[in-house]
Amino acid sequence: MNSTSHDRLLIIDFGSQVTQLIARRLRELSVYCEIHPYQNVTMDFVRDFAPKAVIFSGGPDSVTRDGSPRAPQDIFDYGVPILGICYGQQVMMQQLGGKVEGGKISGGGGTAEFGRAFVTPEGTLPLLNGWFTEGDEQVWMSHGDHVSQIAPGFEVFGTSPNAPYAITADRARNFYAVQFHPEVHHTPNGAKLYENFVRLAGFSGDWTMGAYREQMIEQIRAQVGDKKVICGLSGGVDSSVAAILIHEAIGDQLTCVFVDHGLLRKDEATEVVSMFRDNYNIQLIHADESELFLGELDGQSDPETKRKIIGKLFIDVFQKHADTIDGAEFLAQGTLYPDVIESVSFSGGPSVTIKSHHNVGGLPEKMGLKLVEPLRELFKDEVRALGRELGLPTSFIGRHPFPGPGLAIRCPGEITRAKLDILREADAVYIDQIRKHGLYDEIWQAYVAILPVRTVGVMGDGRTYDYACALRAVTSVDGMTADYYPFTHEFLGETATRIINEVQGINRVTYDITSKPPGTIEWE
Repeated sequence: MNSTSHDRLLIIDFGSQVTQLIARRLRELSVYCEIHPYQNVTMDFVRDFAPKAVIFSGGPDSVTRDGSPRAPQDIFDYGVPILGICYGQQVMMQQLGGKVEGGKISGGGGTAEFGRAFVTPEGTLPLLNGWFTEGDEQVWMSHGDHVSQIAPGFEVFGTSPNAPYAITADRARNFYAVQFHPEVHHTPNGAKLYENFVRLAGFSGDWTMGAYREQMIEQIRAQVGDKKVICGLSGGVDSSVAAILIHEAIGDQLTCVFVDHGLLRKDEATEVVSMFRDNYNIQLIHADESELFLGELDGQSDPETKRKIIGKLFIDVFQKHADTIDGAEFLAQGTLYPDVIESVSFSGGPSVTIKSHHNVGGLPEKMGLKLVEPLRELFKDEVRALGRELGLPTSFIGRHPFPGPGLAIRCPGEITRAKLDILREADAVYIDQIRKHGLYDEIWQAYVAILPVRTVGVMGDGRTYDYACALRAVTSVDGMTADYYPFTHEFLGETATRIINEVQGINRVTYDITSKPPGTIEWE
């Protein structure tokens, strides 16, 4: 958006794996921030961005190495508060006249420090208001090098056993530097440090979804003008919020294409179509192409083959229906900020396109359309907040993620219409159980997989030979790692009984307790 109407904070990324967490902590404080790789940050860039404060992230390199990442030297004369974190602290010390000693990892003799540590206070500092109220503070360290001499003007305000300069500050220039990572969960009071920093920098906390909504509507209108926009609607939260926001901006200039591939959950197509047509009066093409998709998938059992068939057909079907919309010049996508960040190569500079797997990847180039991406500055939780701002039903905003290939990857082996019908019914019972027990919002994702095996059972006085199924439920923050949800045995027993009694075709229920890694959240 690059709107100067918000107070803005610049995060200079030196390659830390947790830089995104810094942005998340700041967004939670209603502070607008952007992450940019160090090699893209020139002083011309800084002046154009006009930040009210700057944060230097951590990073894997060693400042003792020739050619290692640096900040623009003139940024220290720019006149705004700066906070350096881990490698960012070492950059500040090195560039401002201090010294950094290499640890064993970088060929020096200094002591490294990884994992939990405790910092002891040395004096008082506004940055640390709310810290040390009950003694030493637990922090998370992850550094091979360490500061051996602080830069002129800096004082020490916290130490740890292996980091004598764990917290330092030049109060006259509003420069602050810490050796630990306040953004991670293992620094329990880290959010307070960020809160203090933005308060010291004078941020008003003006980054709200209400303000974002208004500004993005203006931007969409300016970008699109009187042209038409098509949106690939999956029924998920991201594409739905994007569609409703765009519709609020340009009304009937938007047409959504909802491709029903026959691999949706029970009643899902009806719910999506009715929500958009009845509640929002959005022009919607419901492309029921289930016979096409299921016909092409007939006899296929290899998971990659199934995915490729579904992906190719989706693009073909979407383009077929989009071609019926005269004058469409824009394609709307639900690209999120993590997609934008991940499309930037830290070592090689920015890439030119968003990752090809994102949403309807490949379509913009193939169809010659320009992109409208109204969510590209938002994290997932912010998208949900924007959805609430736009009035989407709470039950819809909080829905668990659902994969693009749908039930195809929850049906290992060959896909048949009969197996899909059984799977839909079992999944509906399972989710109903989770909701009845008040567990839905505690779980990242839950579903049933129908297994490619049939088992002998006894029901009444008769023998059965039906499918087995597996229940899956995981907790996660971002889907990158996950752990199984610890249901009680009572819940599992009750759920298994309901599925076997209510779903014809299943006579055995199992619960998948595999974490990710080594497993994946989905079965295929």
